[in-house]
Amino acid sequence: MGGEIIVVALIFGAIFGVFYLYFSTRNKERLALIEKGADASIFFSAKNRRSAPFWKILILNVALLLISIGIGVFVASLLTQFGVDEDTAYPGTIFLMAGLGLFAGFTMTKKLEKEE
Repeated sequence: MGGEIIVVALIFGAIFGVFYLYFSTRNKERLALIEKGADASIFFSAKNRRSAPFWKILILNVALLLISIGIGVFVASLLTQFGVDEDTAYPGTIFLMAGLGLFAGFTMTKKLEKEE
């Protein structure tokens, strides 16, 4: 019982540590740039860049992932009809097709960001 609490506390502590380091380091870098006389517009240059909205990228990647998992299940069922072991066919083809779907989503996201 006590082990589960320690694991959960460690996970939340690690997440907090990552966010704390990210924000404190970003703050220190910005203060150092301001002290050296850098223009404040460099902090906002990433937001001015045209990129695809987050929701389009998320929907595209989730849709391709789910489609590829469905194709993986279908291909695995075909493989089991031809005598491939079911314990090997299903996980193998599902992970393979999910990886291909995520890769396709990555390449389509790059094209989507170039267009906008």
